Amino acid sequence: MPYMFEDRTGRVTGSDYDDIYDRMFIRVVPHPRSPARSDNVLAIYNMGRRSTRHGDTRHLERQPLVVLEFAEGAAGGLGNISFFYPPAPSMTMPMNRYLRKTTFFGGSLSRKFRASDSQEYRWEHQSADGHEWSCISEENYLVAHYELRQPHMPAYGVSGNTLTIHESYCHLSIDIMASLLIMRYIAEHNL
Repeated sequence: MPYMFEDRTGRVTGSDYDDIYDRMFIRVVPHPRSPARSDNVLAIYNMGRRSTRHGDTRHLERQPLVVLEFAEGAAGGLGNISFFYPPAPSMTMPMNRYLRKTTFFGGSLSRKFRASDSQEYRWEHQSADGHEWSCISEENYLVAHYELRQPHMPAYGVSGNTLTIHESYCHLSIDIMASLLIMRYIAEHNL
């Protein structure tokens, strides 16, 4: 059964992603040690259980799994991504090296990355089956997809924003989340 995460806010800069079957709970928030809790430094946490209130601070007791440091200033842009997957040593690299354009002259909304399983995957914007974002394997299998609720669509007790990660790729949930956030940031800031 795939992970089906509800993205509670639909914002890149902070949200809770809760699997609708209560199997995994991911939080994305400004890093607590960034200056003035800047939206340019985001931390991704595996929360272990659903957050029942907006002001939940349990993530402050945990080590983030990934930190995304977007470049600051008027120029903005991509910065660094840091992974903290125990027991492996932490690793930091430039985002533009982690998430590369699929073709030299191609648009920036189609990029590929190498996940923790050493396989390469690519994100594409609005390319397949009406999905806002699609993550596709080297073998052209749909790995994950993300949909934002359209503003004119009613929401009844849920946000309507969903990230679906297909069953064979659930072990890559954090890789998929980190790369998706970078792709959404690229689209939002026209990078």
